[in-house]
Amino acid sequence: MAYKTISPYTGKEVKSFPTATDFEVDAALAKAQTAFESWRTSSFAERADVMSNVAKILRENADEYARLISLEMGKLLSEAQAEVELSAQISEYYAEHAAEQLAPRVLAPKGYPEGSVQLVSDPLGVLYIVEPWNFPFYQIIRVSAPQLSAGNVIVMKHASNVPQCAAAFEEIFRKAGAPEGTFQNLYLSHEQSDHVIVDPRVRGVALTGSERAGAQVAAAAGKALKKSTLELGGSDAFIVLDDADVKKAAKWAAFGRNWNAGQVCVSSKRLIVADSVYDEFVETYRELASELVAGDPTDPTTTLAPLSSREAVDRLQKQLDEAVAHGAKAEKLGKPVPEEGFFFQPMMVTDIAEDNPAYQAEFFGPIAQVYRVPDEATAIKLANDSPYGLGGSVFTKDVERGRRVARQLDTGMVFINQPTKVAADIPFGGVKRSGYGHELIDLGIHEFVNQKVVGVCDIDGAF
Repeated sequence: MAYKTISPYTGKEVKSFPTATDFEVDAALAKAQTAFESWRTSSFAERADVMSNVAKILRENADEYARLISLEMGKLLSEAQAEVELSAQISEYYAEHAAEQLAPRVLAPKGYPEGSVQLVSDPLGVLYIVEPWNFPFYQIIRVSAPQLSAGNVIVMKHASNVPQCAAAFEEIFRKAGAPEGTFQNLYLSHEQSDHVIVDPRVRGVALTGSERAGAQVAAAAGKALKKSTLELGGSDAFIVLDDADVKKAAKWAAFGRNWNAGQVCVSSKRLIVADSVYDEFVETYRELASELVAGDPTDPTTTLAPLSSREAVDRLQKQLDEAVAHGAKAEKLGKPVPEEGFFFQPMMVTDIAEDNPAYQAEFFGPIAQVYRVPDEATAIKLANDSPYGLGGSVFTKDVERGRRVARQLDTGMVFINQPTKVAADIPFGGVKRSGYGHELIDLGIHEFVNQKVVGVCDIDGAF
């Protein structure tokens, strides 16, 4: 498996890295196990110091890290800077809250004296995390901050097109004071990844990535009887009801569909619009999306980034061609994008029938699927008619109506009058083929701990 930095803006290779040897993989697992034996007994204060230092390092070197993100996966520099800051906020969050979130819970079982039974949270051990390229810093910290704060240690396989981001994060933890072996980055082949999953020293697996990769990792982890969490794809519904502020909804749609060049699992991918406001919404969206400027992601005037790779461009074009071949209408939006690099022309696709492959597909790029619906009930039905269930949004001037519609959507997250939001103190997770398990807040930190019962029974009144 080739680990290479290839600039999505120029299409040129910048740097390559060798895949780890089998000896290096086994040595890393041994180092991780040794590190766990001491890290598990560290105090929450020691772990908090590391997390606070991570946040400090991220902020002190924010421009450097943001430029590295832009170089490797093509993200706009402003978006990359926001990603670095969000990563720092997540580190700070667990520095402040991990101890209280993992504090022993006193139970009150019938027949036992008060305080004689507790539920404690012990770390599991070595965790293997597999992370994607679209948020090369944020995805790492979303798992590593809570799990290192819980006393676990981490071995990571990052995406092959962001190897320098992966190496940078290992260095960040080292500089922050994390003990040797607590966080390790490995450039692994798929075969070596399977070996790591089944290794008895590894106690859990967390993956963020494609549905296909998730199925493979979950199958391997399940066969080895190991806990796993998966954050996979999404085809989020963006519902515009008949009483919505149409201009506001269209503005958010243009942002929600095209930020990070549309390469976000919680992008607003399916725009489901009430018939009475459909024409106004589509015209406004068309105008706003046509204003996007494709170019150098480090140029502040650029508003549309390239896709991450040539493979991403080819895959998206194939999906678009297939959708049109099955009867959908595709409209190009805005000026032609640069021919050099991995850019993709913003598109709006309509007239997507239920038997069109696009109806059930996730488009990972700046292609908006737009649906006209007669009423609220049809909008909900269409939104739920998807194999995915990650995020979504509802636009309406009636907040209570929005909440009522949100409760009927079969997804892990729904936001009213805004595309799906990410923050250090909002949990993240989906249902159906979007995966299982949660990341962030107390839900995330409890995913890979042993919630163990400790009861004292040799006292008066105990059984």
